[in-house]
Amino acid sequence: MRPIVHGLEAEYWGEVDFVYLDVDDPTNDTIKERYGYIAQPYFILIDADGAMAESWFGSRPEDEIKTSLENLLNRDS
Repeated sequence: MRPIVHGLEAEYWGEVDFVYLDVDDPTNDTIKERYGYIAQPYFILIDADGAMAESWFGSRPEDEIKTSLENLLNRDS
């Protein structure tokens, strides 16, 4: 997933903030509890208001994630 995520991060630079959390760092426990983190990899798409728009457990195809990003940005993919 790393190459896909980093590629999307480069493509959406300036439009979408990509944040990476160390799941083993106890300072992130509150965030993990808030969003229901249970397995790795876990991706959360959060809208501009801070609400969870979508989440994924495990690997996903690039086009699926891209479609979700485009929908969140209110653009056609």
